Amino acid sequence: MTSFTPSVPENTTVSALTLARGRAAHLRNVILGLTRQTRQPDELVIGVMQDRLYDDLPQTDFPIRQVQVTGSELPLSRARNTVAAEATGDCLVFLDVDCIPAPELIADYMGYAVPGNGLIMGEVNYLPAGTATEGWSYPKLEAVAVRHSDRQGPPAEGLKRCNDYRCFWSLNFAIHREDWDRSGGFDERFTGYGGEDTDFGRELDERGVPIHWAKGAKVFHQHHPHCMPPIHHIPSILRNTEIFADKWGHRTMNHWLTAFRLMGLVGSDGDALVQLREPDADDFALCEQQSDQPYANTARVLRYLRGEERIAAE
Repeated sequence: MTSFTPSVPENTTVSALTLARGRAAHLRNVILGLTRQTRQPDELVIGVMQDRLYDDLPQTDFPIRQVQVTGSELPLSRARNTVAAEATGDCLVFLDVDCIPAPELIADYMGYAVPGNGLIMGEVNYLPAGTATEGWSYPKLEAVAVRHSDRQGPPAEGLKRCNDYRCFWSLNFAIHREDWDRSGGFDERFTGYGGEDTDFGRELDERGVPIHWAKGAKVFHQHHPHCMPPIHHIPSILRNTEIFADKWGHRTMNHWLTAFRLMGLVGSDGDALVQLREPDADDFALCEQQSDQPYANTARVLRYLRGEERIAAE
């Protein structure tokens, strides 16, 4: 555990950064959350991964800039690098478009993301369906939000060093510009879904840029239907795990690959992984997040596929 008392220069500037394709209602809530900060960001830069820029965005006291990042598949790595390059702030705060920042998020990250502290991962709480609707308030979100059962919890205070780069995920993190420059950014060979976060974490590890868990800097993850494991992204996951293997000598996303194999969706052709069939209705019924679930869970699906949930229920 690292107890940390921030000493932030008065002239420190903060850029909030997000990526978006569709999800206009989610984006509005992110912006509303940024307007309700105890210390607002100096700007918001949106990496727009679609042909049309967003309109009818909430009014803010800080400028919003939209930067288009095109590509037929989600260009997540390139989009993150682009918004970071466009940003003017000393402290770069990356938020997924489905993450509403809690009121102290910017202030917390200003204290934590100073030169040499590396990458800082704030808290994430998940919301059930129907809670981040028009007129939402922080007390209402706090009352129903839950932590993901398979994710590391925050330290009791300050920062805690994360010694496993595989724990990094880009949902909610911040990094000082100096440490971002040391990181080299995200590898833009990763396109579509999967692998780019683990690769970035590994790159940080190799370059000696530390990763920390933080107390605070919290977001509320807005509910939206999705699958875990992500059976709707198998082609890009198979491609990206091979890019990772070519770079580092071993594959990544093994928990997803294991689930795909057990479901009969993926198999081997020599050393290569191949998709055997398209997911069907039963596969989606197993993996899709349901309206009463705050998050989908690969571990639950794996337990079911291995028979452990059925045994536990008997």
